[in-house]
Amino acid sequence: MIGALIIRVYLQLAEELTREYGIPEDASVKITTTYLKQFRKCPDNTSLTLDAWRTILWSKALGDKYSHLAKDVYERWLYLRYHYMMPAPNTTSMLRQLKKKNLLGLITNGPSNAQWEKIHKLSLMQYFDVVLVSADLPWEKPEAEIFQKACDYLNVRAEQCIMIGDKLETDILGGIEAGLCGTVWIPTTDKPRLSSDDPKPDFTIRHVTDLMRILNRGPNAPELEDCCSNASDGS
Repeated sequence: MIGALIIRVYLQLAEELTREYGIPEDASVKITTTYLKQFRKCPDNTSLTLDAWRTILWSKALGDKYSHLAKDVYERWLYLRYHYMMPAPNTTSMLRQLKKKNLLGLITNGPSNAQWEKIHKLSLMQYFDVVLVSADLPWEKPEAEIFQKACDYLNVRAEQCIMIGDKLETDILGGIEAGLCGTVWIPTTDKPRLSSDDPKPDFTIRHVTDLMRILNRGPNAPELEDCCSNASDGS
């Protein structure tokens, strides 16, 4: 899951700050935590390049004592970020297999520059027939219009499509409200199971590659019991 991978990035980086630069362990944790909070609050700045903006954020997080390390720390963070986010071989294999007989679309919410950087660094364009970034459009998930825009690009009807995502409030709710054929939820460690008031996905799986088991069972197959959210430990 992306959330768990992000935590691994910051844990490793904190360890390296202590090991490589002699920064006390508690200070290293505070630095990486501070950066993460600021990055989540404002991942992009339209007046600066991504590199310049993130280096400034690292300089602030490092404080006066360690701000001279900002460039090196940023470059290491960037490497670790995409190292851990890179899709696993079984995931890319599944995407290639799906693309042979299906049209695939990717819809992502977020700032344009940051999201397109992620798309290109992870080499995702090769797997999808359309990629939409919310900041480039008047809508974002869960608004039905962004799902309809993807359908228009693909020249398909909403009822011919399914949505796969890890966020109930954007991916699953959006898929339901857009009238898609079905929705598939992949729980995260932050949200390992459904609550009573959550949007209800048609299927819940532990890992994205479990999608093939659903597709092979047909559109009206019951939810896979061994992959349901109630049994998931969020891993």
